[in-house]
Amino acid sequence: SYFRIFFLLGLTDNLELQPLIFNLFLSMYLVTILGNLLIILAVNFDSHLHTPMYFFFYSLSLNDICLSASMVPKMMMSIQTQDHSITQTGCLAQICLVLVFSGLETCLLEAMAYDRYVAICHPFRYAVILNICMCVSLTLFSLFISIMDGLLHRLMMLRLSFFTELRIPHFFCEFAQVIRLTCSDTLVDNIVIYIAVCIFGGVPAFGIILLYVHIVSSLLRMPSPKGKYKAFSTYGSHLSVVTLLYGTDFEVYISFSVTDSMQKVAMASVMYYVVPQMVNPFIYCLRNKDMKVTLWKHC
Repeated sequence: SYFRIFFLLGLTDNLELQPLIFNLFLSMYLVTILGNLLIILAVNFDSHLHTPMYFFFYSLSLNDICLSASMVPKMMMSIQTQDHSITQTGCLAQICLVLVFSGLETCLLEAMAYDRYVAICHPFRYAVILNICMCVSLTLFSLFISIMDGLLHRLMMLRLSFFTELRIPHFFCEFAQVIRLTCSDTLVDNIVIYIAVCIFGGVPAFGIILLYVHIVSSLLRMPSPKGKYKAFSTYGSHLSVVTLLYGTDFEVYISFSVTDSMQKVAMASVMYYVVPQMVNPFIYCLRNKDMKVTLWKHC
């Protein structure tokens, strides 16, 4: 039936830990929203930040807010009310939103790596290659393929039949966990999952590595140590964000491979789906002089 009810088991069933988890996630959620909102406002209000690099900062911050909002409020509500149920419609919507925004995140990080590559390796052609039209096109294309991926997974979910016991050992409706509850043949679903992982995980990762190989090669050829330091400072923040995102993604994969406890996997997933979105604004603000000056001036 399309009107089935799922139950999100969360990170733990220990009632004594629930208030601690609630306060922790509330703090992380507020920091995520406020931190990313500051970047959005800074880019909006300061005309000096109307450049391709800050356009991608703006897009990533907006995406991080949306990704966090698609998961964390529902989890906090479940803890507060002790009602862990979610309708099949709500579960499908959450799966779709998480896939769209997490896919868009990796695409934006690759676009940001390309921006740094052009700025360092082809500085005199930067304004020509990465004009506003190109930046908007890259972002819209990334959003389009992410939406297509989310809708495809949602349509696949509609054809599945589920067992009676619909308990998801996670703090949100994660697609791979949900299809474990189905009594239908999931061969096609698993193939689509692997293809999506390659497209939104493997391709951006390979592209970022390739671009950074060219960036490092160009930096090593620079004769001036001051020029090297200035160039490094322009892409150091992005490299930190990429390392954090893919590092936590690798941690989730390792946790899933070595443990049978789905709650431990859920706890590891917090490091991928919640922590990077909270930390990203601090990385960009602390490592970016223009952003610090703008925030200090307007605050």
